[in-house]
Amino acid sequence: AKGCEVIVSGKLRAARAKAMKFKDGYMISSGYPVNEYITGAVRHVLLRQGVLGIKVKIMLDWDPTGKQGPKTPLPDQITVHQPKDDEDMGGKPYVGKAEV
Repeated sequence: AKGCEVIVSGKLRAARAKAMKFKDGYMISSGYPVNEYITGAVRHVLLRQGVLGIKVKIMLDWDPTGKQGPKTPLPDQITVHQPKDDEDMGGKPYVGKAEV
């Protein structure tokens, strides 16, 4: 996984409800790749004081085979290729005739 986000909301040690957010790693939140790269789950925990809500989002890593993650790469992913070797052009520069 590339990133993870956990949101815990509800009555946490006080009379008022709060929401705590824990994030780590790289997480996208907009655009079409969210549909392919983000998986999430929501659970409700019943406690004596009230209900706690837990949301978990996990961003999957790109997998060319498509077994562990999405097959399509992210649109902002950049691949840097090795530069080509400089070729020798015969040693002399080309000088053409000027047309008048």
